[in-house]
Amino acid sequence: MSTFEIRTHQIGRTYSGPHFFILSKGLNSGRPMPEPCPNCFVITMSSEDLKESLFYLCLALKAGKYFSYYLKGSVIPFICITDARAVIKNALQKNERQAWDCKILKLQKIEAFEANLKLQLKTISELKMALLRF
Repeated sequence: MSTFEIRTHQIGRTYSGPHFFILSKGLNSGRPMPEPCPNCFVITMSSEDLKESLFYLCLALKAGKYFSYYLKGSVIPFICITDARAVIKNALQKNERQAWDCKILKLQKIEAFEANLKLQLKTISELKMALLRF
């Protein structure tokens, strides 16, 4: 896999190349996001394929609670940029390309299924409200 760069996001700054954001503060630290928030890091890379692969790698690391080991702070937990970089680099070194591509496809299917279920729940909620209105 190619290299990536991780930096602290500055509010109002735009990025031209492929990029995504990961949350840096709170119990959801390490969660990848397509849009920025005030407390996040930006990860930039050279290609869209690498972006997709790293996005799902960070999603898997967050789900596996790999970032939570490095949380610091008693009131608002946060992760340092060096710790986040180390976790991602270690995961990249341990993953084989073919096995990881298979996992990415499975994660994409799971996310699509989850989005479909959320849409169904929203529709059911709207149906309840419409039924209860006089």
